[in-house]
Formats: sequence, structure tokens, C-alpha cells
Amino acid sequence: MKRGKNPYPGVSENVDRHGTGRWRFRKKGLPSVYLPGPYGSAAFRTAYDQALKGASAVSPSRRFEYGTFDWLIEQYYRSATWQKLAAITQKNRRADLERFRREHGSKRVALLRAMHVEALLSKKSETPAAANALLKLIRRLCRFAIRKGLIRVDPSIGVERYGENPDGFHTWTDDEVAQFEEHHGVDSKAVLAMRLVLYTGASRQDVSGLGWQNVKAGRIAYRRGKTSGEVDLPILDELYEVLSAVPADRMIFIVHSGAKPYKPTTFGNWFRDQCVAAGLPHCSSHGLRKAGATRLANAGANELEIMAFLGHTTPNEARTYIKKANRIRLADRGMERLISAKREQGVSNLVARLDKHRAKALKNQEK
Repeated sequence: MKRGKNPYPGVSENVDRHGTGRWRFRKKGLPSVYLPGPYGSAAFRTAYDQALKGASAVSPSRRFEYGTFDWLIEQYYRSATWQKLAAITQKNRRADLERFRREHGSKRVALLRAMHVEALLSKKSETPAAANALLKLIRRLCRFAIRKGLIRVDPSIGVERYGENPDGFHTWTDDEVAQFEEHHGVDSKAVLAMRLVLYTGASRQDVSGLGWQNVKAGRIAYRRGKTSGEVDLPILDELYEVLSAVPADRMIFIVHSGAKPYKPTTFGNWFRDQCVAAGLPHCSSHGLRKAGATRLANAGANELEIMAFLGHTTPNEARTYIKKANRIRLADRGMERLISAKREQGVSNLVARLDKHRAKALKNQEK
């Protein structure tokens, strides 16, 4: 028997661990959301229409029990705090929240204790960054729960973070930049992407949309998707070298098959493949942003200048690069003083030894 056409493309049924079925909408390029049931109902159709339009949050009619994490997360999606977030931040945060609620959605927020939080983190002890990300998510939910009157004290307070690499993503060195360019060649798309990020500070979200419309009078300007900070930079010779090979009628610099622009996640995955091919599996596009900021700091740029390069709205992160550069400069000066002192000490000792040798020679002559 021929199967009928799906009247709601992109919708599939997911069954949770309790055996409850939920309808989920998933379509490339649009946020993934759960739709209220029953299937085909008025509420279902309204939510489906909203999802097709790219609505970042579909308000479900399904009633979650008051005081559960399911209820709290739905309230968070409807809050002004959520609405103020950038679309890309909503997408990433929603994925984390939905992952958490699948396991703990039916549990009551008021029963959460510090020992429970520690137990959850211990399951991710082998991946400290993931454990700390979970702790951050729990604290965010607990702060919101206090605002909603569910709890009075955040039970995650006092739970210690796991130790991890304080520098986060690896910062590219000049040798690694040279290795990447030597492997792919200056005329390659990979090097074009690498120099765009390195010399503009663009994130994977921003670089995916850069094109000739961002270039004017020898400068390249764009607005950061995550922070809405404005970036306006002169085009350095190294960047101009690769941009000059891009056709003037191409509105997006980095494209794939069919001249289509990359989505941020797709670009990040593609660029990581280019790093692996060049023998740099520990490198990433975000590490290039850090390399660009590091170069500025080492050249003596102040925190406001680095902030403008990264497109941040506050100088907090820029201070990290300044402190690092200052430590290096102070260490260099200290070592230079030590070397100078050793040289002076060496000359003094040599003079003393020569004087002793001269005195001994004169004494022998008198004999």
C-alpha cells in the first residue's frame, strides 16, 4: 500500500524515557522545536506554522507540572531574558537546555541539593569543560528559579568547578599559520578563510556572511552576530592579497557547492577538517581570533583597541591578552637585566684576574 504524503514535513515523533511521545520539528536552517499535541490539532498547526517561519521559541500548550525543571525551562523560554539573546545564542543554549530536560525535566527544582549537582558533574569528570558548562547551566536555571519564587537559595553555590585549560581554545602560533598556508597554498579557499578570521577577528558566524558588501575604501566592516558590536578595520596587505583573487560579483567570500554560503556550524566543521589536513588537529577558527588579539597585544595595543578588533562591547576579555603580553614583556626585561648584570660581573672578575696575573708577573721580574 502506498504511503500517504506527510502533511507536516520535518515533523517526527520522539518517545522519551517515560514512554511519552512528543512531536518534534526539525528542518535544515531552522531551529529544532517540540510542538504541542495532539498531532494535527489547532495548537499543533499554529506551532508548526511558527516553526516554519523560523520562530526561535514555540510556546507549547502542553502543561508541565508546576515546580519541575520542565516547567521552569518553559518559563525561561518565555522570559524577557531569553528574548534579548541573539538567535545563535538561543539556538546553542536551547540545545543544552533540552538535553538537560530530557534527563531531569520531571524532577522538582526545590529538591535539588549541592550533592545532586556534584553527582551530575562527576559523570563528566573526564571532560572538565563539559562538566563546567553543565554547572553554568544549572546555576543559570537556579537563578531564574529564585526569580520565579521556586527556591530561595541557589543549591549550586559552593560546588567547585573542575580544573581545565585556563586558556580554552588553542591560540595559533606564527609557525602554525605558516604551516597551514604552506600545506594549502595562498590561492586556496582554506587560506582565504584563515586570513579573513586572523585579520578581522570574525567568528565563524560572522565570517560566513562576509563579502564585498562589507568592503569600502580599503576597510572591512561588519556587525558581530553574537554581541552586536561594530567592527571596522583597515585591510592589511596579507588580507588584500587573498581577497583580490575573489570575483568582484561574489557577495559572499567563503562559499561551498552551488556558491552557497556556509552555516556557522558547517563552516566550523569544514575549517577544522582543513586544520587536520594541514597537520594541526588542535587548531580551530576560534583560536585564530585569539591569535589576532594576541598579535595586537604583543604589538602594544591597549584593551580598547583589542576590544574593537574582537567586536566586544566590554574590555573584560581584552584585558586577558594585555596581561599576558605584559607578563612576557616584563619577563624579557627581567632577563635582560640579569644578562646585563652577569656581563658586568664577568668583566669585573676578568679585571680582577688580570690584575692578579699582572702582579704575579711583576713580582717574578723583581726576582
